[in-house]
Amino acid sequence: MDKDLQNKLENFPIESFQHDLINWYLTEKRDLPWRRDQDPYKVWVSEIMLQQTRVDTVIPYFTSFITKFPTIESLADANEEEVLKAWEGLGYYSRVRNLQSAVKEVKESYGGVVPNTPNEISKLKGVGPYTKGAILSIAYNIPEPAVDGNVMRVLSRILSIWEDIAKPKARKTFEAATYELISKEDPSSFNQALMELGALICTPTSPSCLLCPVREHCSAFEEGVQTELPIKSKKKKPKPLQMAAAVLYDQNSNLYIHKRPSSGLLAKLWEYPNVELDVTTGKTYREQLVDYLQDEYDVKVELSELAGTVEHIFSHLIWNISIYFGKVKNTPNGDLVPVTETELSKYAFPVSHQKIYQIFKESDFNV
Repeated sequence: MDKDLQNKLENFPIESFQHDLINWYLTEKRDLPWRRDQDPYKVWVSEIMLQQTRVDTVIPYFTSFITKFPTIESLADANEEEVLKAWEGLGYYSRVRNLQSAVKEVKESYGGVVPNTPNEISKLKGVGPYTKGAILSIAYNIPEPAVDGNVMRVLSRILSIWEDIAKPKARKTFEAATYELISKEDPSSFNQALMELGALICTPTSPSCLLCPVREHCSAFEEGVQTELPIKSKKKKPKPLQMAAAVLYDQNSNLYIHKRPSSGLLAKLWEYPNVELDVTTGKTYREQLVDYLQDEYDVKVELSELAGTVEHIFSHLIWNISIYFGKVKNTPNGDLVPVTETELSKYAFPVSHQKIYQIFKESDFNV
């Protein structure tokens, strides 16, 4: 910790800050399903879901997921396809694959009980510093920092910290500050209160300072710089990719789908055959897709004209997908799997390919 921050903390009214923050939280906190008990497994699932996903989006997913997999053992023993299907639409699928791997280890090595020490819990797959701190503090009431973007934003304003929160080294600064500020008597409420304050009051833009329960402790408010903090450098713009996808049918009304590789983007999810296009070849998108289907899957097909487009934005990529339909004229190789429309519901698809299917269903294409 640098000397400037150390001096700020030495002169900071920590007990008064804790009191005001926790009292506000206990009075105003939202009724969220994972807050109804302090089950470490439920806390864990909720925190993994909440990474890069809004609370309102997570609530129905959490409820459904816990209904399907109510215990460590049930998730550990579940079929991976079923788990991915339960996660379908939340995105960042490596999160749930890591979660299932980790709960298997908890079942086998810890008797189904989530470890309650920083050293042991950190060994579990997908459990980084934030998730570790969230589980230990919320479920076990252990005073560990749980520092995410919300918390960094709040503390950057409270303590007037002008570090770039987009840089990994900044997390160490905020973790050190949280160690000093956290309530030793009620770390569960303290950490959740910081998160809640960031979500409801100390928002990224137009923070509601006049409603803030800790306004009198806030350096940024006192100095009038609350809208200038936190410092956060911009990410690179996502790279656009032009793609084409085909919804293929056969004479038995089977659809043909393909499983993505076991690692990388959207690993192990299912999709309709698709290809990244080369806009420099002189060939149309449709011609390139026909060639790809022939080369990759031994498929002979007469494709429709352009049936629609789908845009899907990742953090680093933008997929612009042109969609075509067609009936296969031969038997594709084994990399394409024929399924009935009823069976589709068993398979987990990325959102972009759910949209492709929706365009197909809503079309008047005659197969």
